[in-house]
Amino acid sequence: MEKKYKILFLCTGNSCRSQMAEGWTRHLKGDLIDAYSAGIEVHGLNEKAVAVMKEAGVDISSHQSKHVNDLKDIDFDYVVTVCGHAKEHCPLFLGKGKVTHVGFEDPPQMAKELAEKGYGEEEQMNCYRKVRDQIRSFVETLPESLIS
Repeated sequence: MEKKYKILFLCTGNSCRSQMAEGWTRHLKGDLIDAYSAGIEVHGLNEKAVAVMKEAGVDISSHQSKHVNDLKDIDFDYVVTVCGHAKEHCPLFLGKGKVTHVGFEDPPQMAKELAEKGYGEEEQMNCYRKVRDQIRSFVETLPESLIS
């Protein structure tokens, strides 16, 4: 059996985007990739992220929000930062892991801005769906897009 790639998806709080990326990767590419997610902070799992992933047939409800230090003993092949803040504050990883950035908009922030303008729950949930689908499209390119 070929070696599976170990990929860490890193975000600020490991509550939304990195959790979706881990979920999609386990769902779509679990035969090729051991997927992990963590944050440079820990914010807890975002319920709306869980809901939109469930709509798409991926259950991330048992995921836990983790700090990157919780995974420091894993030798990752790739670390993918999925938000600008994590990219700017990404800790140095020892070993051979290649760090790359693939940024996605922040669904909670987008939804908050819509709520402040008077948009309802469905429009706010669409922010999560949009990013969920963008992350899926990215994950579908793995691991090849990281190797090249």
